Amino acid sequence: VFKNFYGTPRSEVEARLVAGMDVVFDVDWQGARALKTIRPGDVVSIFILPPSIAELERRLRSRGQDSDEVIAGRMAKSEAEISHWAEYDYVLINNDLDQAEADLITILKAERMRRDRQPGLSDFVRGLNKEFEAR
Repeated sequence: VFKNFYGTPRSEVEARLVAGMDVVFDVDWQGARALKTIRPGDVVSIFILPPSIAELERRLRSRGQDSDEVIAGRMAKSEAEISHWAEYDYVLINNDLDQAEADLITILKAERMRRDRQPGLSDFVRGLNKEFEAR
């Protein structure tokens, strides 16, 4: 991505998932698509939009870690990147970092509460039904 090579060992990710942990990736649209292919039905995708293109450039510059050439390259690619927003399950507009973080946590909590993501839920409901039968 942007002439950098990133990767996360699959074994580390799988171990965390087996332990019931959430794993969060910061990837571009190609990475998100690949993750959904590898673990269909298990990946929740969230696209984070900047409040404006001017603010996106300001944030890149304020980090102070990239050259003008690198920033220009990232800005040139941003339109194509943003065009993939509709492929995601959720979209956040990062107007305020604290609010965006709160929204992200809300999404994670809601996704954890999905019926198919609650191990033992069927057994719990069967127990409730047995209590009704015992009445």
